[in-house]
Amino acid sequence: MSYDLFAQSGDKSREAQAPLAWKLRPRTLDDVIGHEHLTGPQGLLRSLVASSLRSVIFHGPAGTGKTTLARILADQTHAAFAALSAIDIGVKEIRQEAERAKERWQLRGSGTVVFIDEIHRLNRSQQDVLLPFVEDGTFVLIGATTENPWVSINRALLSRCLLIELKTLKVEAIVQILERAWALRMTWWHEGAIDDGLFHQIAERVGGDARLALSTLEHMALLADTVPTNVLTIALGDRVLASSVHYHDRAGDAHYDLTSAFIKSMRGSDPDAALYWFGRLLAGGTDPRYVMRRILVHAAEDVGLADPMALVVAQAAWTALEAVGLPEARIPMAQAVLYIASAPKSNSVVTALAELDSALERWPQAAVPSYLRDKHYAPMGASAPLYQYPHDFPMHYVDQAYLPDEMAGLRLYHPSDQGSERVRAQKLAALRQGRHNI
Repeated sequence: MSYDLFAQSGDKSREAQAPLAWKLRPRTLDDVIGHEHLTGPQGLLRSLVASSLRSVIFHGPAGTGKTTLARILADQTHAAFAALSAIDIGVKEIRQEAERAKERWQLRGSGTVVFIDEIHRLNRSQQDVLLPFVEDGTFVLIGATTENPWVSINRALLSRCLLIELKTLKVEAIVQILERAWALRMTWWHEGAIDDGLFHQIAERVGGDARLALSTLEHMALLADTVPTNVLTIALGDRVLASSVHYHDRAGDAHYDLTSAFIKSMRGSDPDAALYWFGRLLAGGTDPRYVMRRILVHAAEDVGLADPMALVVAQAAWTALEAVGLPEARIPMAQAVLYIASAPKSNSVVTALAELDSALERWPQAAVPSYLRDKHYAPMGASAPLYQYPHDFPMHYVDQAYLPDEMAGLRLYHPSDQGSERVRAQKLAALRQGRHNI
């Protein structure tokens, strides 16, 4: 098996400067680790190579091999490979590649694979320019994105491409990749040794990103040479990983996935998970005010009246963040996270608002009963009902209607039986039944 893509071009100076992840990039489907369902004997990519290559959009996390697979598909189908980045191109560059692809067909009878990295960054008009060239086979488009393609890519383009998801690589696959790199260490480093369990520790901490795993290994080797030592230790790995493993795109799917996990862990009463995802968000560079806004909302949405102090604690954490900033504000922020996650839960406020919206649609202009109107209004006629002041009655409650007659019996608020809201529910039920001894 060979992993040296520079051998074909003979560009050894470029090879010497290239990152390890590039140097060891697989060249065939047989060399790919971690996507056996796609690259195995019955895999979809095998059938594409064996039959007719079609336009494909790979989507999945960073470091799962999207670019590598695109190059392999082009190489194994003997197609020219044009690599573009959506950050740098526009309509002009796309049309230029289409003209080059047409020339290859006419002069050599060979096809072209146009690979567009971060294809989700193309705007709508740029994506539309691709359509006729993909439609008539001028070139085979292979796009790569870490975003949700159903959100970021035009449906017209999606309908012309196979959509293939690359899952996060498992720990075992990352370990295999590192072991393969280590077996070839004489080609990129020199003879050396490693601590037991080092590869497994790296694999557990890179989040399924093979490129990050190989970059970590390479960085460790460079640091080892400065010591100098020929032993890559776990402590050395800790130094390298400390500053890189928590990064995530603050505008991408990873950011929203972490946020979703954080919110659902608080709602699900798992303080350990909630604190972990909270930590991941901050360590990855997320604006702490964004995190605090989520905490504030869910103190009311998920805890609500089951423990009204949750919102007070969350507001106090916001004040602390504004007053002292990070890193000190992590403490009150974490306190709020743990309070919300471990508090009794009730979404009665949210469900009451949903009921309210329905009521507003049904009765958009209901009249205010005469005895509830502003005191300057004098009701007409001796039989008109008068407003009864609740504080003049036992338990500061009097049974009178506060809604128009046509809305009698309306119930928007349905208290839960959780925490302090249980007492509220019992109190309301007793008052409505004429019992004032609770």
